[in-house]
Amino acid sequence: MLIVDRYIVKQFLQTILFGIAAFTLLFVVIDMMENLDDFIDQNVTTNIIVEYYFVFIPEIIRLMIPVAVLLSALFTVGKLSTQNELAALKSSGLSLYRFAVPFLITTMLISLFTIYFAGWIVPQANKQKVFIEQTYMKKNIVRSGVNIFFQDSDTRIVQISYYDPNRFVATRTSIQEYNPADITELVWRIDATSMSYDTSSGIWTMHNATKRIFNKELQQKDKFVEFKMPELNFKPGDIIRKQQKTEDMTLEELRKFAKEQFAAGNDPTRIEIEYHSRIAFAFSSIIVVFFGIPLSANKRKGGLAIQFGISLLVTFVYLVFMKISQAFGKNGVLHPLLTAWFANFVFFGAALFNIIKVRK
Repeated sequence: MLIVDRYIVKQFLQTILFGIAAFTLLFVVIDMMENLDDFIDQNVTTNIIVEYYFVFIPEIIRLMIPVAVLLSALFTVGKLSTQNELAALKSSGLSLYRFAVPFLITTMLISLFTIYFAGWIVPQANKQKVFIEQTYMKKNIVRSGVNIFFQDSDTRIVQISYYDPNRFVATRTSIQEYNPADITELVWRIDATSMSYDTSSGIWTMHNATKRIFNKELQQKDKFVEFKMPELNFKPGDIIRKQQKTEDMTLEELRKFAKEQFAAGNDPTRIEIEYHSRIAFAFSSIIVVFFGIPLSANKRKGGLAIQFGISLLVTFVYLVFMKISQAFGKNGVLHPLLTAWFANFVFFGAALFNIIKVRK
């Protein structure tokens, strides 16, 4: 059966590549029409436009892989069924389960590739895409170094009005330390004109700072021209990373960020959901193949048009399930891991029920 397997895999992969290419071209054309005014108003050069869509394509491919896989499964199996090739294979004793093996193995390899692609390649491309939008298109400009708030420890909050990542200098900085026994009680506060980081010693230095110590008996106020703060835990890279969007982080960065947020006393639920969702979404291709094969195994009226409509409906329902589960997860109702995989579990169960009922 190796010849048949190679034939099926070849047809399957060819249709997937065609589907991804078609969807990518469609998305690029639509996005180009939407951004045409921005390109013209900002006098964006052709080279920048080409680079913009070059780094935009990975995100499109990531989103379209499950759709292309489902569409390819429907078309490939439907074509074999229409041309009576599937009937010939069944008459030779080939079961539907054995027929599905090359599809599942190929899809498993695609899912593993998608984890790496969505976990590392896409975030790097998204960073460059955002850079082009902000620099050349003056679009979605958000200065990550402005008005930064974060928790440095369980009892310490840091506020920075502006941070210069090139000089490692934070201006108009406030650090507040609270009582660990009563987090509503402020122990001391430091306000400084600026704060700089010494890369050799790894210590922050406060400049033109005022420290206020609060207690029930005495309130003390001290002024310093300059003094060091070795007790601060964060580093320059942490400041930018704390303001970075999760979709621009790699899987490794998301994992570390979640640990840092948990160690600082913050809730890492949203970050963990993003982390697990990328992996779960990569394996959605396997789920949709379980749907596609039984649906196309038997001849249907309407042919490819019906199959295409079914693929769009299944994809839409899957995305709805995913968004609903994420909403419950972000509200703390579901565990982040269950939140990410909930849609896959539901659709996998439905697919198994469907494949068991179909004629073998």
